[in-house]
Amino acid sequence: MQEGVPNISDARSGDFRSLARVISMVENEHPLAPSILKNLQPDYKVPVIGITGPPGAGKSTLVNALAGNYSKRGKRVAVLAVDPSSPFNMGSLLGDRIRMAPRFNDPNIYIRSMASRGALGGLSEKTIEISDVLRSAHFDVIFIETVGVGQSEIDIVGLADQTVVVLVPESGDEIQHVKSGLMEVATVYVVNKADRDGADMFSSKLLRMLKQKQVNIPVFKTVADMSKGIDPLIEHLSSSGLYTQRHDIQLLLSKAWRLIQKKRMKDVNRYELEKQLDLENKKDDFNLYRFIDNNY
Repeated sequence: MQEGVPNISDARSGDFRSLARVISMVENEHPLAPSILKNLQPDYKVPVIGITGPPGAGKSTLVNALAGNYSKRGKRVAVLAVDPSSPFNMGSLLGDRIRMAPRFNDPNIYIRSMASRGALGGLSEKTIEISDVLRSAHFDVIFIETVGVGQSEIDIVGLADQTVVVLVPESGDEIQHVKSGLMEVATVYVVNKADRDGADMFSSKLLRMLKQKQVNIPVFKTVADMSKGIDPLIEHLSSSGLYTQRHDIQLLLSKAWRLIQKKRMKDVNRYELEKQLDLENKKDDFNLYRFIDNNY
C-alpha cells in the first residue's frame, strides 16, 4: 500500500481504530481510497448476512442478539448498519448504533453506521466497498442491516450471501410485500416479537403461503430483546453449504454493475444539473434529450 494508508491487516489483531480509519477513507472518497480498494484481499468465505424488513420489526434488536451470541461463541462479528440519510445533509441518523449500545465494549464486535446516501434500495455503492473492507479484516461473520423500506429492499440480494427478512405478528399486510417483492430476497424468515398474540397463527400462515408457492424457506420465531430463539437461527445461518451465492456470477455482476454506474456518474453533480436544467428549461426550444446529449 501507499505510504500514509492505514494497514487494514492491523484490524486482524483487533485494531478497530485502524479499521475505522480505512472505512472512513473509503466512505468519504479520500484520495487514497482507490489505492485501499485495489489492494484489498477480501475473504469471500466470510458470510455476509443481510437483515431487512419493515420498520419496527426489531431488526436492530435481532442483530444485537445475534452479534452477542456469536461473540459468546468466540466469533468476531462486524455489523454495518445502514441508516436512513438525513434529507438535509445526507448524513446518517445513527439510530441503530444507539440501539446497539450494549455491544460497544465487546472486543469481538465491530459496529459501524453509514448513511444510505439516498439509495432507493437502502444500499449505496459504498456498502459494497465497505463490506469488502470488512471481509479483509478477518471477521467470522458480517451483518448488514438495511434501512427497512419494504419492497425496495431488494438491493440486499446483490450483496448478501443470506438474507433474513424480519417480520412481526402484526405484519399481516406485509404478506403482500412477501408475495410481490421480498419473496425473491429472503433466504430466511424471522417472526420477531413472537411472544405477542397471534405469533403462532402468523407463522403458520407464512409457512402455508411459502408451501403453496413451492418455496423452501425456513421460518424462525424469536423474541430478540430476550435472546429467545436465537440459537436455532444461528445454527441455521452457520450450517455448511448455505453460502452458495459466494461465487455466483450473477452476484458478481450485480456488484460490478453498481460500481461501474458509480464510476461513470462520478462527475455528475445533481445540484449543478438542477441549475443547468432550470436555466435551459426557460428557453422555448428546450429539449431534454438534446440537453443530455450535448452536456453529458
